[in-house]
Amino acid sequence: MTAPAHSARFRHLSGPAGIGLLLALAYGLVPLVAGDYLLEAILTPFLALALAGLGLNLLVGYAGLLSLGSAAFMAVGAYAAFNLSLRVPGLPLPAAFLGGGLAAAAAGLVAGLPALRLRGFYLAVSTLAAQFFVAWALNRIGWLSNDSPSGVIGAPRLVLAGWSFEDARGRYAVSLVVVSLLTFAAWRLVRSPTGRDLVAIRDQETAARIVGVRVARTKLLAFALSSFVVGVAGVLWAFAYLRTVEPAGFNLDRSFQILFIVIIGGLGTLRGAFLGAGFIVVLPLVLSRLGAALLGDGFDSGTLEMVQRIVLGALIVAVLIREPAGLSALLDRLLDRLFDRPRRVPA
Repeated sequence: MTAPAHSARFRHLSGPAGIGLLLALAYGLVPLVAGDYLLEAILTPFLALALAGLGLNLLVGYAGLLSLGSAAFMAVGAYAAFNLSLRVPGLPLPAAFLGGGLAAAAAGLVAGLPALRLRGFYLAVSTLAAQFFVAWALNRIGWLSNDSPSGVIGAPRLVLAGWSFEDARGRYAVSLVVVSLLTFAAWRLVRSPTGRDLVAIRDQETAARIVGVRVARTKLLAFALSSFVVGVAGVLWAFAYLRTVEPAGFNLDRSFQILFIVIIGGLGTLRGAFLGAGFIVVLPLVLSRLGAALLGDGFDSGTLEMVQRIVLGALIVAVLIREPAGLSALLDRLLDRLFDRPRRVPA
């Protein structure tokens, strides 16, 4: 078969039809064939981390504003949703998710105020301060955790209109619907005038101001929108995956993990968040299997964590050197070769 014929037959798989196929698999096939372990330990955390990476990418990849406090906004979203569910009787599940996202957006708006004066490394340090403040508040203000002595509280049940989503498939379904809706909203955002303003600020802030972009307003909006998405991801992380709401689930390591997802997946691309999250979730499993095969019982959890950090750090350096655009650019290159299509800007 010639290359043009091959391209004509399979080119549609890399476009909207390919997205439709992925959605059909995610909604139809996966719940039917996947076991509880795959749903609970891999797919549900993958969806939550991908959504967090998507939110951070709106800020870092599209607006060019560096943040190291993503886990703090995840925590704000999770604890806000928990307290809303606890203290507002009969509150529907979607309203709790929305309330958690709005609380995180408000926190992000406050944390984004230094962006009006600071840039680059100095802005990253200011967002790191937000991470430490939120961690302090969660451990010192007992009301946030309903005065739990340990600070660890059980997540509310996932019930919507009398239907329970407490099993593995139900929690996966809730996560998939939330991620799908917010991904579509983000896709519309980056193609709107607001999205073009974000990119203009990232590429050349002075030129953007000259052509009429309201830079201060757009920066604060970027922090609010990003934090909203990250906050909803925090609700999914606590309610659907961990099944608990605890400060340890939103520590500084989580912030760096989300940043690594964005870097590895590709800055300024929506699908980069999913590629990076898939890599981050699968990497420990692959290393665990390889370590057990090579070292046997000597490869314990501590060794796994150390090896994972080393491998992840080495891969980040390699990505930054060899392919700064991340896995998204590598995927584009692969599709170009397979489908013989012209190069294009990733979306």
